[in-house]
Amino acid sequence: MLDDKIFNNTQIAFQLKSDSELERANFLFKMISHQPLVRIGTAATNFALKANLPVEGLIRSTVFDHFCGGVSENDCMAVVENMFDKGVSSVLDFSIEGKEDEKEFDAAMNKTCELVEFAYQQEAMPIAVFKPTGFGRLALFEKKGSGNSLTALENAEWDRIVMRFDKVCQLGKKRGVEILIDAEESWMQDAADELVEFMMKRYNTLRPIVYNTLQLYRWDRLNYLKQIHQRAIKSGFKLGFKIVRGAYMEKERERAEKHGYASPICKNKEVTDTNFDDSLSYIIENLNDISLFVGTHNEKSSYLTMELMASMNIKKDDNRVWFGQLYGMSDHISFNLADKGYNVAKYVPFGPVKDVMPYLIRRAEENTSVAGQTNRELNLLKTEKKRRRI
Repeated sequence: MLDDKIFNNTQIAFQLKSDSELERANFLFKMISHQPLVRIGTAATNFALKANLPVEGLIRSTVFDHFCGGVSENDCMAVVENMFDKGVSSVLDFSIEGKEDEKEFDAAMNKTCELVEFAYQQEAMPIAVFKPTGFGRLALFEKKGSGNSLTALENAEWDRIVMRFDKVCQLGKKRGVEILIDAEESWMQDAADELVEFMMKRYNTLRPIVYNTLQLYRWDRLNYLKQIHQRAIKSGFKLGFKIVRGAYMEKERERAEKHGYASPICKNKEVTDTNFDDSLSYIIENLNDISLFVGTHNEKSSYLTMELMASMNIKKDDNRVWFGQLYGMSDHISFNLADKGYNVAKYVPFGPVKDVMPYLIRRAEENTSVAGQTNRELNLLKTEKKRRRI
């Protein structure tokens, strides 16, 4: 019988946090729990950065250091090594968003290749990651996925996107570093899915190197998973999937309403949770064909994964199943799973403070919309503070 209380162990969860870091985390999650404060803080921070006011030091010592590993790969190494000492691996995520020209796309590809090489040298970093729109314009992904004909210039631009994907995936195959490719908005995802499937056919011949991402707040994703599984069996390649609930819900619903089409988002959280757990079960039942990265901050889904692994005699350290959480969040899941011998990796964002702010603002806004999760973090921090006083 699995211990269904392991995530309550705050001593293991916060073992790497000093008393002052515990207080900082408590302060940040209290702030995030209040939507008006997040809105005011976001506006003030954006203004201060655009006006070149000297606030980077304050940001670095508070929200940045809590949610990010550092400003560069080497700056992250203390965080990476400390977590690996406790059994938690790292996925370094160069979290600069919103770039739109070819030079920046090439720079993102080169940075990702550098990270693959960096990961190759580090036992603590078996996985690399990138976003499709880091390598090409969202509007081009959208047009490509819609089936509309591309102009000659757009075809050349698309060929460069394919080249960037291929260069990173080929290097991942060469170095034995798994490549997670994030999912984004539904209106660009069809083209991304098609391209990632092409990379899987090319590089997942022996084992999964290339992983796509399923956002399971989308009601169509389980059917997509089953269909690509049949194509993979027929064509003889392996699948890799990171599964998450999703990160663009409000934007998705607003766009669907504005353009008059059915929302791609499940009607409520309960349906989303069922969709997530059904997809999780499907993958674990087909683990010989599909490897899994469970990207979740949900305790019930984490327990379900453990139960499914136990019922099917899958070893805790089987490389075909990884758990993942974001750095600065859900340490009670990450460190307690690692303590029990499961494969766990933290997504560790990094980059220059100013450039990473859009990512940090999105993190804060997402947390305000998941009140239960923020309250859980606060209760665990309170429990650990009390335990340390005894």
